Amino acid sequence: MKLILIRHGHVEGITPPRFRGRKEVPLTDLGHRQAAATAQRIAAEWKVDAVYSSPMGRSSDTARAIANAQGLTPRSAPALVDFDYGEWSWKTHDEVKEGWQSLYDLWFSTPQLVQIPGGDTLQALALRASDALRLMLEAHRDGTVVAVGHDSVNRALLLQLLDMPLSGYWRLEQFPCCINEIDIGRRISVHRVNEHGHLLGL
Repeated sequence: MKLILIRHGHVEGITPPRFRGRKEVPLTDLGHRQAAATAQRIAAEWKVDAVYSSPMGRSSDTARAIANAQGLTPRSAPALVDFDYGEWSWKTHDEVKEGWQSLYDLWFSTPQLVQIPGGDTLQALALRASDALRLMLEAHRDGTVVAVGHDSVNRALLLQLLDMPLSGYWRLEQFPCCINEIDIGRRISVHRVNEHGHLLGL
């Protein structure tokens, strides 16, 4: 299976950053333009068999643009849902530092050892994401699949596909509407990570 892994388009709360997670935040005008450009970029290189998406609006809207360009209907993949930031949801970094300074520091130094108050762990995220990948692989072993997820979900999948530990979470950047290309067969071959040249000038 060829996996084309995409992050959703731009939303409010990326810059300046907030802990978005499960909060529904719609694509901005820029996000919609990014989704359209990504759809064109994918259609220019690949004939896609299926498009899967996190159930969250920003991902499903991005997936819809990609699927429309392929003559497909996107499919919901609940396990691709974003990381749950619990009590940190929609807070700024300064607000989180004020209330949870030591935990905030740990999140950026050893994220694999942190549970967000009322929220997720990286272990739970990785388990969900790998289960979504397993189901896609079972259904499309010889096909080309687009999966539209989130910054956190994509990082968790890439860590597993690159055989890296969860402690490497912050080493992998995922820009809005970036493209990751991975072949999964007798061996795993990662061809591109965080490609976003198709978005220049938007």
